[in-house]
Amino acid sequence: MLTIEVDRLDAGAVRVRLAGELDYDTAPELVEAVARLRRDGCQEVELDFGGVVLCDSSGLSALVVIHRSGTGAVRLRNTNPQVRHLLDRTGLAELLAAPPRDVTGGAREVG
Repeated sequence: MLTIEVDRLDAGAVRVRLAGELDYDTAPELVEAVARLRRDGCQEVELDFGGVVLCDSSGLSALVVIHRSGTGAVRLRNTNPQVRHLLDRTGLAELLAAPPRDVTGGAREVG
């Protein structure tokens, strides 16, 4: 199960807070939610992974689809060590503007 909550930050920017599992069953929900937001004029999307407990290859694929389907930036925030490791190993950390690791090996938020 995946919970998706949306906060509009300003004109054209949103924060999408995720909680639960981003996997084969739930990844299409995230892709569709972001597609709806983009149709409504949101270009910049911040995905807050603070509540994500699991992300598999389908979740990573959803992130690539989201990135490729829009013209604005996609940024990830609050990634846990497991998600951060997947992003680093696949090269998606740079593509999705994920915050860099801190010295303890976890992800930290920048800015």
